[in-house]
Amino acid sequence: MKEIAIIGSGFSSIAAACYLAQTGATVTIYEKNSTIGGRARQLKKDGFTFDMGPTWYWMPDVFERFFNDFDKSPADYYELEKLNPAYRVYFGKDDFITIEDTLEKICIAFEKEEAGSSKKLRKFMAQALDNYNIAIKDLVYRPGVSPLELVTAATMKKIGQFFSTISRDVRKEFNNPKLISILEFPVLFLGAKPSKTPSFYSFMNYADFGLGTFHPKKGMYSVIDGMKTLAENLGVTIKTNQNVEKICIENGKANALIINGEKINADVVLSGADYHHTETLLDKSFRQYSEEYWNKKTFAPSALLFYVGFNKELKNVDHHTLFFDVDFEKHSQEIYDSPQWPDSPLFYASFPSKTDKSVSPEGKEAGIFLIPLAPGLDDIPEIREEYFENIMDRFEKITNQEVTKNVIFKESFCINDFVSDYNSYKGNAYGLANTLMQTAFLRPKLKSSKVKNLFFTGQLTVPGPGVPPALISGKLVAGLIEKENQH
Repeated sequence: MKEIAIIGSGFSSIAAACYLAQTGATVTIYEKNSTIGGRARQLKKDGFTFDMGPTWYWMPDVFERFFNDFDKSPADYYELEKLNPAYRVYFGKDDFITIEDTLEKICIAFEKEEAGSSKKLRKFMAQALDNYNIAIKDLVYRPGVSPLELVTAATMKKIGQFFSTISRDVRKEFNNPKLISILEFPVLFLGAKPSKTPSFYSFMNYADFGLGTFHPKKGMYSVIDGMKTLAENLGVTIKTNQNVEKICIENGKANALIINGEKINADVVLSGADYHHTETLLDKSFRQYSEEYWNKKTFAPSALLFYVGFNKELKNVDHHTLFFDVDFEKHSQEIYDSPQWPDSPLFYASFPSKTDKSVSPEGKEAGIFLIPLAPGLDDIPEIREEYFENIMDRFEKITNQEVTKNVIFKESFCINDFVSDYNSYKGNAYGLANTLMQTAFLRPKLKSSKVKNLFFTGQLTVPGPGVPPALISGKLVAGLIEKENQH
């Protein structure tokens, strides 16, 4: 029975713990915070409940596949509802497009904006579905050990799509700027500019328009809760308030952790914590990647988040509402090209209480607001306040209602919090961007090349950012650990 110590309790860590416990290993998760879930923690205040991290439930098939691996299904742990509409996108006052729950309805919405666009959309979506079947059903379940993993009969036919971009493809077919921004939006989940994201990643558009957007009752944290129940039923031990201070190496092997000053022995160490941070827990000679390496990487954005309790129900918004009333391209440049606090930020707002009455008191509204930002910016309270006023002012004008005077409370979360709560490199929120040079085997490895029995999982390694990839990352690393320990 191998003793496996896992650092962190986000989606990838709990997923890996489940697979490893299934093989008969003794698995313990050590979480530095007082609650589990990593970025997917919850904030509860005055009868309101907020998901602090992920709020979108996409790719339900990946969650199904995870639970099916244990002869279970998501329905054994939480209740899912398909959202209709999936989301609303505002381009200005009284100017919005609603994305509904079927491709048929979305085609009608596109056709209203640009004659002939529905036919082009069907063609684009057929390609996106094809890519989804190759990527999500096959490629992303490969561990990024060798470039040959990407060479299959199916990918060889798609080779051109690795050298074109989402942005180029979309703009070749569609002229309407609103439709372009809706089609470019899903790759923001991959943490890169559409103009730097390979065409092959259009599978995200299939996740959006083809599969749809879901809401787990009581929020995304109910998925973490479900996975925790599964893990504990498989024999996993989960410990909170456990700050890992060092990974101990003996004869080139990871064999213990120092936690809160105490030495905990282990046969295998797996870190689901920030990859860069995990390597700082090693003596320098055992680190695979230098500071210069991390500094040169393209990181996905950070975010300024507000969790707001309103004393009334809000109008003219849906569960997920995007505000694209400013220049999409300019905000992208302020994240990726010349990192700075944005002049006029795009923002996203989620009102889970529109769907789920359990997350706010009766007659009130829970609101989550998110502004994507470049990582590593100076984060001070005055700036947070300034941006809150900016987006509230626009929100009121665009949705035709007064809301500022109805704020009961607001809590914010930004770069400094990502660093202090998650040891996040430069306070990034989503991990490493999925650009061509940071895809698959070109990402930081699941297995340490310098230390035996040390492994990594999560958004900075394979396959990439997002909740479904985190589940897959847990499965991949568990497979590598099992293979390694059979020898």
